[in-house]
Amino acid sequence: MEAETSWTTYPYNYMTTYIPEAESYSEQSDDDEETKLQTFAMDSLLPNDLLERILSFLPIASIFRAGTVCKRWNEIVSSQRFLWNFSNNNNNNSVSQGPWYFMFTTTDDPSGYAYDPVIKKWYSFDLPCIETSNWFVASSCGLVCFMDNDCRNKIYVSNPITKQWRRLIEPPGHKATDYTALSTSMNRAKQSYSVSIVKSKQVPGDFFQWDLSIHLYSSETMTWTTSVTDVLTGWRGGDESVICNNVLYFLIYSTGGNADHRHGLIASNLSSSSTSSLMRSFIPMPCALTCGRLMNLKERLVVVGGIGKQDRPEIIKGIGIWCLKGGREWQEMARMPQRFFQGFGELDDVFASSGSDDLVYIQSYGSPALLMFDMKLKCWKWSQKCPVSKKFPLQLFTGFCFEPRLEITP
Repeated sequence: MEAETSWTTYPYNYMTTYIPEAESYSEQSDDDEETKLQTFAMDSLLPNDLLERILSFLPIASIFRAGTVCKRWNEIVSSQRFLWNFSNNNNNNSVSQGPWYFMFTTTDDPSGYAYDPVIKKWYSFDLPCIETSNWFVASSCGLVCFMDNDCRNKIYVSNPITKQWRRLIEPPGHKATDYTALSTSMNRAKQSYSVSIVKSKQVPGDFFQWDLSIHLYSSETMTWTTSVTDVLTGWRGGDESVICNNVLYFLIYSTGGNADHRHGLIASNLSSSSTSSLMRSFIPMPCALTCGRLMNLKERLVVVGGIGKQDRPEIIKGIGIWCLKGGREWQEMARMPQRFFQGFGELDDVFASSGSDDLVYIQSYGSPALLMFDMKLKCWKWSQKCPVSKKFPLQLFTGFCFEPRLEITP
């Protein structure tokens, strides 16, 4: 399948840089036995408010094309009122854009392709701010947060559709950490957002003890605060976290001595200033997992995990999806059918997974194939073939999910 290249041909700022002439419609009429040519634009028959309403039902990629039709259409799709109508349609489910999935093409640069599940097309796509594909990425309601993987002090919040972005001030805490987890949450009612960083660093000379701290950024105050500092024994932090209903969830990993579970979950209420030990909010995982991926689906905590073999827990025998109910109980939502699971490897950490709304994406590190699971329809299916090709045997692929929105600004 050929890549859809309209996105790079018509980026967001293209709407204000080039305006072609309106296409015209011609008809002939008889006047005093002479034929005269009358030319007028078809869209001139519609008032602005009706045309705005019609255009607001377009798929988001088509809106960029609509902005290049003529000056009038460009002004309409660039207006604040149009953005409000477009946002309102999405909120009322009048038109569903669906969460997109961005797949990196190489490990050297952040270029790649974005998949639109509604019209089932891939778009050539460039991300703002991010420099390499190994940066930390978190997304929420149209915003995507990036953090570098070296110093971990370059943090950007951006709208990948409009290319608007903002760099955040440097977070507090250890300058050099062993493990870091990034998450973000957008409050659409207040048009504000928060960013969370969970830092984990080994206590010098003691492999079983790990310093852990939680740092929160608020766009309203434009400042960082350190909400929690603690020392974990027998557990360490990792790189998986997510915010649901103002509760920060993050995975912790056993450093030995725990034969039952290699992973655990910590829930930290961001509205509370409690100083109690983090382990008091420990939640066991649903089964022995080889790896886990956390995501927020309509303010529900969902985990996609590799299910380990009983005699060899580092080997995957399947992939499952669970939802946290009532704060501590897990409900299994689905288990990947064998015909789909054959496309994944057997080692403990072989896939990337993220999701939004009712859609979960799962991608094998060893292949550009993208699998989708619809939580509402309980349906598994492959996406359209990605135009990315494997260039060498050990090439790895990864990506992340985000919501395409026009009205969200960092």
